[in-house]
Amino acid sequence: MKNENKIIIYQVFTRLFGNNSNHCVYNGDIATNGCGKMADFTALALNEIKKLGTTHIWYTGIIEHATQTDYRRYNIRPDHPAVVKGKAGSPYAIKDYYDVDPDIATDVPERMREFEQLVLRTHTAGLKVIIDFVPNHVARQYHSDAQPDGTVELGVNDDTSTSFSPYNNFYYIPQTAFHGQFDMKASAPEPYKEYPAKATGNNRFDAYPNISDWYETIKLNYGIDYLNGGTCCFSPIPDTWLKMLDILLFWAAKQVDGFRCDMAEMVPVEFWEWAIPQVKEKYPHLLFIAEVYNPDEYHNYLNRGKFDYLYDKVGLYDTLRNVVCGYESATAITRSWQSLGGVESRMLNFLENHDEQRIASDFFAGNPHKGIPALVVSACMNTNPMMIYFGQEFGEMGMDCEGFSGRDGRTTIFDYWSVDTVRRWRNKGKFDGKMLTNEQKHLYELYRKILTISTKEKAITQGLFFDLMYANQNGWRFNDHKQYTFLRKHDNELLFITANFDSQPVEVAINIPSHAFDFMQIPQMDLYIATDLMTDKTEEICLLPYKATEISIGAYSAKVLKIMI
Repeated sequence: MKNENKIIIYQVFTRLFGNNSNHCVYNGDIATNGCGKMADFTALALNEIKKLGTTHIWYTGIIEHATQTDYRRYNIRPDHPAVVKGKAGSPYAIKDYYDVDPDIATDVPERMREFEQLVLRTHTAGLKVIIDFVPNHVARQYHSDAQPDGTVELGVNDDTSTSFSPYNNFYYIPQTAFHGQFDMKASAPEPYKEYPAKATGNNRFDAYPNISDWYETIKLNYGIDYLNGGTCCFSPIPDTWLKMLDILLFWAAKQVDGFRCDMAEMVPVEFWEWAIPQVKEKYPHLLFIAEVYNPDEYHNYLNRGKFDYLYDKVGLYDTLRNVVCGYESATAITRSWQSLGGVESRMLNFLENHDEQRIASDFFAGNPHKGIPALVVSACMNTNPMMIYFGQEFGEMGMDCEGFSGRDGRTTIFDYWSVDTVRRWRNKGKFDGKMLTNEQKHLYELYRKILTISTKEKAITQGLFFDLMYANQNGWRFNDHKQYTFLRKHDNELLFITANFDSQPVEVAINIPSHAFDFMQIPQMDLYIATDLMTDKTEEICLLPYKATEISIGAYSAKVLKIMI
C-alpha cells in the first residue's frame, strides 16, 4: 500500500477526555465522578490535537456497551452488574452495534446526532475519524434498541438447542445454565441468569468462565465448529458474516474514515477477505487496522484478509520497551524489523495504547523522557503509521487506583475517571497551558517536534531506509546496546538519525559502510553542514566510508541530522 503521507493516529478514550473532575473517588459512579462527552471535542480541542502532528483520531468507546449506569428512562435496557466490568463498563463489551454510548452524549436521545456532529467537526479540523469495530464478541446481555429496519438482531433466530450451527450467531452449551466462577450477584437483588449458557468471548466453550476470562462477553459464531476440530462451515455464507457486514456499512455511512478491528485474528481471515472488499467498494478511502498478535498470521491478514495495517506489538513495541527498560540491547531493533519479512510499511507502531502500561508508570520506565529515543525510532524508521495515546505526550503515569482497574500503570477503560495531565492540558476547554508544569510542556514540545518531523520530512514519509547497526557492532566509540542509528533518504535530502537510550550524554563515532553510500547514492565528503531537526542547530560532519562520523547526543535523546546532498 503506497501512501505518501505519514499517518499519525491520536487514540483518545472518549469518556475520559473531557472529564473535568479533580476529586474522583474509587469505584465512583457517573454522578460522583463525572464523565466526558463528545461535545468536549470542540473545534479548539481538535485543533490542539492536530498541532501535535496528528492526522487521524481514534475515538475509543463510541459504540454502546454494557454499563452499570441506569438508562431505563431512555428505553435502554439495564445490564446486570455481575457481567459488567467496572461502573462504566468495558467499551469492548458491545451492547448495541447500531447505537452510540449514552455516557458520552450531552443529550442522550440525540446521541447519534451528536456523533455525526463530532465526525463533521473532526473533518472540519482537517482530521480523520477512526472508531472501533469489535467483531469477536458482544456483551452478555446484547440487545439493540436501534436495530435498523430490514435487519435482524444478533441471536434472535438462533437454535439454542444445539451447541453449533452455521446459522446461529452465538455458541451454546445446551441444557446448561451459566455458572460463572465469580460473584454472580454483585450489587443486584438477584443473581445473573443465562439459559442456556453461551460460550465466552475468549473462546471458552463451557458454562464456567472465571474472573480471568472475558466473562462479560459472549463469542460470536463465524461458522467455525471449534468443538469438532475447528471445522469451517463457510458455504453458504454464515448468518453472522451478513450481519457484521451490515454493521460495518452502517458506520461507514456515518462518514468515518477507518476501523480499528478488535482482536481481528480471533475472527477467521475468510470473513475479512469477504467483507473488507465489499465495504471498500462503496467506501474506497476506509482504513482497516487489525489488532493482531501472531506474527505467523501477519501476511495472511494483510494479503488475504485485505487489512491496510496491523499492530506491531509483539515485534517493535515489545523490543523498544525492553531496550528502554534496559532488558535488551538496541541491536534487537534490527532483528525486530528484519523479522517482519517485508511488511514493515504495513505495521502500526506505538509505545502506548489503552491495553498497555504508560511509559511514565512505575511498571514501565518510570520517567517519560526515557521514551523519547524509542519515539524517534518508532516514528522515523519507516513510512508506516504511528500512534500515541492521549496523555502520553504529557507523561501521564496511569498510576491511579480507579476501581475495577487497579493501580496497574494503565489508564482505566472500565471506570468513570479523569486523567490528570489531560485535565490540566484542557483547563476546562481553554487549552491555555496554564495548568501544565514546565516539564509537561517540555515533553509535549518534544512529541510535537518528533511527530511533525515524521510527517513533514519526505525522507521519512517516502524515503529509503538503511540500518547502520551491522557496521557498528562492538564499536570503540559506539555502544550498540544503548544507541541505535540509521539513515533515511529522499531525492537530495538525507536524514542521519541516532537515538541514545543511555542515561548519560554520549560522544559517538558512527561507521557508515560503503554499501550505504552506494545504496543511498550519497556523495562522499569530509565536510557537510547538517541541521539537527530536534534543535534547529547546525553542525559540521563528515560522511566517508573510511572515517567514522562523530556526533554528540544527550541522555535519553536523539539527533535527527538533515543533510542536503
